[in-house]
Amino acid sequence: MLRVNEIFHSIQGESTFAGWPCAFIRLTWCNLRCDYCDTVYAYEEGRDMSIDEIIDTVNGYNVRLAEITGGEPLVQDQTPELARRLLQESYKVLVETSGSLDIGVLPDECVRIVDFKTPSCGMAGKNMWRNVDFLTDNDEVKFVVRTRGDYDWAKERIAEHGLLDICPISVSPVFGELSNKTLAEWILSDSLQVRLNLQIHKYIWEPSTRGV
Repeated sequence: MLRVNEIFHSIQGESTFAGWPCAFIRLTWCNLRCDYCDTVYAYEEGRDMSIDEIIDTVNGYNVRLAEITGGEPLVQDQTPELARRLLQESYKVLVETSGSLDIGVLPDECVRIVDFKTPSCGMAGKNMWRNVDFLTDNDEVKFVVRTRGDYDWAKERIAEHGLLDICPISVSPVFGELSNKTLAEWILSDSLQVRLNLQIHKYIWEPSTRGV
C-alpha cells in the first residue's frame, strides 16, 4: 500500500519532458520543509491505495508517460515497486525526488529527476551528494534558485560534481520571486550549458490550481 495525495492527468510542466501529456501520482509525506514549497498539502493529506489501484487509475488516462512525485516519494518504501510495475506496463516513468534520500533503490530504467536543494530554501544541508554516483545520462538534475547566491552555489555544485558530463541539468526560478528574464540573463552571461526550466503548468492554469 502507498499513501497517495492525488492522481491526475495534465501537461508535464518541467524537465526535458515539458509539454507532454502525463499521468501524475503525487504521494503523501515529505522529509523536508522547503520554505517555498508549492505542494504543502502533500505533507499529510492522502489515502491508502494499492499498487494495482494506482495503476488502474493511471491506465484510465490513456498516456504513456507517468511521473511519481510528492511530497517526497522515496519516503515510502513501496515507491520502487510502484515504479517497477509502471515500467512493466510499458510506461516511461519519471520519479521526482529531492535527492535527500537514496535514489539507488529505484530501477535504472526510471528517469530520476533529482531536485538538489539550494541554500535559500533552508534544506541544502539535507542533500545526499553520494546520489551523484547513481546518476546516468538517463536521469536529470534540477536546481531551484531564488537568489543570485543560490545560482552561484548551483554553478559551484555543477562544477564540483561534474554534473554536466553526467546528465541534463535544469535551473528553475522560484515562481513569483525570481524573474525568468533575470535567470535567463545569468545563464547566458555565463554560457552555462543548462536548461532554463519554467513551470509551464503555472502559465497554462492559475498558479495555485491543484491537480494540474
